[in-house]
Amino acid sequence: MTVGIIRAMAALAMMTGLAGCIDHANDPVLLAVGVPVNPPAVAHGLCMTDGNAMYDEARKQYQLRAQLTGYTGADELEAETTARAAAHRQYVACLSGQGYRTLYAN
Repeated sequence: MTVGIIRAMAALAMMTGLAGCIDHANDPVLLAVGVPVNPPAVAHGLCMTDGNAMYDEARKQYQLRAQLTGYTGADELEAETTARAAAHRQYVACLSGQGYRTLYAN
């Protein structure tokens, strides 16, 4: 009986620990450089909004350039790659403006 309770508690502790890892698996760790203006959660939210806006704008600009130049090889993968890169650059630039440096686990 005691062994079963200990095993159940160990399994619960392990699941709780793993749940904490899963929730924030791909989020960057924000390291303060100097004196940041906003807390990390606020800066992350602001800069994610900027990154999302840049993603939309980059996709729109890619499609417009493809139309204007008559580029027939414009494909969805290239548009997605270009937009993601632009969004990431905007996110990192915004965070550095807020006083943070990003550190990714992978």
